[in-house]
Amino acid sequence: MSFTVVIPARYASSRLPGKPLAMIAGKPMIQHVCERAQESRAGRVVVATDDARIEEACRRFGAEVIMTSPHHASGTDRLEEVARKLGLEADHRVVNVQGDEPLLPPVLINQVADNLEQYPEVAIATLCERIHDPRQVFNPNVVKVVFDARGMAHYFSRAPIPWARDFWPANASVEEVDLPEGVGYFRHIGIYGYRASVLEEFVRWAPAPTEQVEALEQLRALYNGARIHVDVAERPPAPGVDTEEDLDRVRALMEAGGRYA
Repeated sequence: MSFTVVIPARYASSRLPGKPLAMIAGKPMIQHVCERAQESRAGRVVVATDDARIEEACRRFGAEVIMTSPHHASGTDRLEEVARKLGLEADHRVVNVQGDEPLLPPVLINQVADNLEQYPEVAIATLCERIHDPRQVFNPNVVKVVFDARGMAHYFSRAPIPWARDFWPANASVEEVDLPEGVGYFRHIGIYGYRASVLEEFVRWAPAPTEQVEALEQLRALYNGARIHVDVAERPPAPGVDTEEDLDRVRALMEAGGRYA
């Protein structure tokens, strides 16, 4: 079964405006992201943007582009608009690849698409990686996930989960803790595979209380009973580009011939 990759790309960014068009090794960043997606088994790769400058750049290097509303509250809303405009069938798999990840290994795109096919009861598939550093567990900018033996997500949180009650003091801080042996701590990786039908449902659901307090959109799906499968990434992803420093690092790596982490 084929699947579609959709790459949301916005010009506006509070930390790095215009970053999809930032030049890296002679190409705009969005072109590198498209090339990574095209190296996957996707049957179709589409850029979703609300900015004419990004649309023009993508058409110059031959990418398929769909213009979307500038008023979407989230990337999932933008994804749903694309799925609707493409007329995708309910069970069609859509993989959301962020437009600021020029080093994303294509194997991870395939992995989330394959997991949606393997688990027909699942609405969304995503990935994680093992955490070994307590500083990441206690860092609210690192999203943690807990899942069951089959990989079905219980919860995503910015808090340290699971809390090692008998191992850490009640007011534990990162400076005084180690991670208990035999307990896995996992960082969520923000690549998602969706069935087209769940995108249609998602945009009709009101934001969940847990989503609003944690600022984590995936909690809306759990709150409404949609099952999310979480798998350990087959290989660690390279960091995306959020800041000028990130961009400089990725430029140096790619201009030296480097690709994936």
